[in-house]
Amino acid sequence: MIFIGIERERGYHFIDRKELYPYINRVRVYGDDIVVPTDCVLSVIDSLEHFGARVNRRKSFWTGRFRESCGKDYYEGHDVSIVKFRRMFPKSRQCVAETISLVSFRNQLYQHGCWETASWLDKKLRILLKHYPCIESSSSALGRVSFLGYFAEKEHEHLHVPLVKACVVSSRSPRDSLDGQFAMLKYFLKRSDLPRYDEEHLERAGRPRVAYIKSRWVTPY
Repeated sequence: MIFIGIERERGYHFIDRKELYPYINRVRVYGDDIVVPTDCVLSVIDSLEHFGARVNRRKSFWTGRFRESCGKDYYEGHDVSIVKFRRMFPKSRQCVAETISLVSFRNQLYQHGCWETASWLDKKLRILLKHYPCIESSSSALGRVSFLGYFAEKEHEHLHVPLVKACVVSSRSPRDSLDGQFAMLKYFLKRSDLPRYDEEHLERAGRPRVAYIKSRWVTPY
């Protein structure tokens, strides 16, 4: 659909791959975010809408120097995204969503250079979480990201990887037994050709309704 719009704007049809080469890195799709040459934007929008897609023009940018994509804001190619405080402070560790949001907020502030504010939040989070180590941003633990890296507290007995004691978010899938026509429907809606290895795949369904935070040993990366 994108290249149909580009074809209409350029006034010719693509015949082979050589004519597509100039558009490498100029045409990209990230989920529902699309990057195209600015002189083809209106034609591409017409093409998308012709095939039933809905384009939010209020959130589309192709004039000026500002761009927005994948939740990030850019000006002249520089990241100018702001850090947003999305939830209230958690009253206890049982406020799982608020706790996760506050840890994320702290780490974003730290990475944006707001170190004094991040340090102030560290004091609050140490009281709330009890175990609050330095971690990498890719870790599943609720911890503080630091440019100084992490400090391993011990090593895994069998895997020989570093471990830290930290709080992690855990959840349980709700029990929702299926039988009869509903079980058959779920079986035939399986999207993969691979066989099922989970013998209890008809006993649990849906997303977890309850999440909780617990302490355990986890890799810091």
